[in-house]
Amino acid sequence: MDSDYGVHRELSHLQNIRSLYQPELPPSLQGTNVRVEFGDATTVADPSDAPSISHLFPNTYGQPFAHFLRATSDKIPDAQLITQHPVLRVGIVFSGRQSPGGHNVIWGLHNALKSHNPSSVLLGFLGGSEGLFAQKTLEITDEILSTYKNQGGYDLLGRTKDQIRTEEQVNAALAASISLELDGLVIIGGVTSNTDAAHLAEKFAVAKCPTKVVGVPVTLNGDLKNPFVEANVGFDTICKVNSQLISNVCIDALSAEKYYYFIRLMGRKASHVALECALQSHPNMVILGEEVAASKLTLSDITKQICDAIQIRAEQDKHHGVILLPEGLIESIPEVYALLKEIHSLLREGVASDNMSSKLSPWAFALFEFLPPFIRKQLLLYPESDDSAQLSQIETEKLLAYLAEVEINKRVKLGTYTGKKFNAICHFFGYQARGSLPSKFDCDYAYVLGHIGYHILAAGLNGYLATVTNLKNPVNNWQCGAAPISAMLSVKHWKPAIHPATVNLRGKAYELLKQNVASFLLDDIYRSPGPLQFEGPGADAKAITLSVEDQDYIGRIKKLQEYIEQVRSIVKPGCPQEILKAALSALGSVTEVLTAITASSTKLPSH
Repeated sequence: MDSDYGVHRELSHLQNIRSLYQPELPPSLQGTNVRVEFGDATTVADPSDAPSISHLFPNTYGQPFAHFLRATSDKIPDAQLITQHPVLRVGIVFSGRQSPGGHNVIWGLHNALKSHNPSSVLLGFLGGSEGLFAQKTLEITDEILSTYKNQGGYDLLGRTKDQIRTEEQVNAALAASISLELDGLVIIGGVTSNTDAAHLAEKFAVAKCPTKVVGVPVTLNGDLKNPFVEANVGFDTICKVNSQLISNVCIDALSAEKYYYFIRLMGRKASHVALECALQSHPNMVILGEEVAASKLTLSDITKQICDAIQIRAEQDKHHGVILLPEGLIESIPEVYALLKEIHSLLREGVASDNMSSKLSPWAFALFEFLPPFIRKQLLLYPESDDSAQLSQIETEKLLAYLAEVEINKRVKLGTYTGKKFNAICHFFGYQARGSLPSKFDCDYAYVLGHIGYHILAAGLNGYLATVTNLKNPVNNWQCGAAPISAMLSVKHWKPAIHPATVNLRGKAYELLKQNVASFLLDDIYRSPGPLQFEGPGADAKAITLSVEDQDYIGRIKKLQEYIEQVRSIVKPGCPQEILKAALSALGSVTEVLTAITASSTKLPSH
């Protein structure tokens, strides 16, 4: 009910202490004014997508990246100093699924608005996008925020549907922004919500609506990653909370020595959460969806992989273990994915679940009948708005535990498995962590992004995402910026969207996992990171997948620009012929290489 939103919370002693924590701000955001430096016009990752995206987003495509600098910085002479801070009316909405730290985005934006002009107003839309369409608002005040600072959940404003996509929805958002005289609309969410933000920004520009649309990357899945976005608010907390639970299970397995735990982790299609939790807790096995898709593994292949591991451990007199599975694994299995596509198509045609099997193609029917009844029922659930399966409702862990038991029993009869009886216990770690107190990192990161959201609006930018780079370093080294959301789009199935970033199987984080696969499997080197730490040595620990990667993309762009400027300063009319020839030769070679790389770049296959 709307009356429940924004009510004063009853806080525990720990929550009270956390509510008093003041997140840090990077030097560039401290003080009354900031400078904004605009870079070159941005483009999209795949050059072949540029024509269609520029056609569909004529007002918001090709905008420059914006870099925020401290007001006293004079190293960048072209940077604009923002000194005018008129009264702003800004709306903010939770559009994605709840993720720890979301409340701090609101707090950061509110503080920035009020510190630059106390007469500015921040309106929170009640009940997510549905509240936006219905123009249900709550004015955010210091008093209302007092029991939501550094707290988990989205209960300050709530959320409903995760989309602003249909013509009716977009028009309702436009009408709300005009009616409420909003200067800015800030959308908090993941890939789907920020795709909607990109479309909304373009629609507003076409309609000459003065409201500027700003996106903030908040999603526990960790899949809104690209050259501009290193991490998402909530991912750090989710992985730390889940890793503690996993490590507890690992110690339990080691103590009883008779159970195999199959643990499915939330995270949608990508396996970022599973990878990070594996690196933090060291389970015996983790099966990433990206590995399965790349190797085109079947259900039978995965079952054999699991049973071979169980058998090898049994030969060492180990009859226990912990196996991690991402919730998106089921869609990464090619045969199951194809089955799901058939089912979803038939469901949209109105075919009843009871009649589904008779309408399937022969091969799909055979696979469907092979699956245990409980999985069949779950596969028949109506798909999500993006046509993906309801992954949180499909018990992949129980399916694989069931298939492993069947296979182990076969091996027992054949005499190839002589270990103790196989016993499986299944868990789904999803909702348990979403409402957790956010980690110190997520508190700081979300608060900073809220401040950046204000500076994007103060600079008059539309269709931008708040970004921070150098995140693996201390806050005083963070680089704050804003990237056009249109530069993050790619075209799949004829639709431009921000598509979930999958685990990079050539990345350093995955390489680290592969280096330890054998010892994880056989040596039981379980690691217990313990509960979330808010003070002391463990409080500043960052996600391992963030810490091991070298992601300073914007820094490299700036370095390239410095080299280009150096070439321009050296190679001028009147310079010696030798210098001109050397420059032409070197730049010619570089251009040829870059042209060849661009021409050979192809999209990853979309399934």
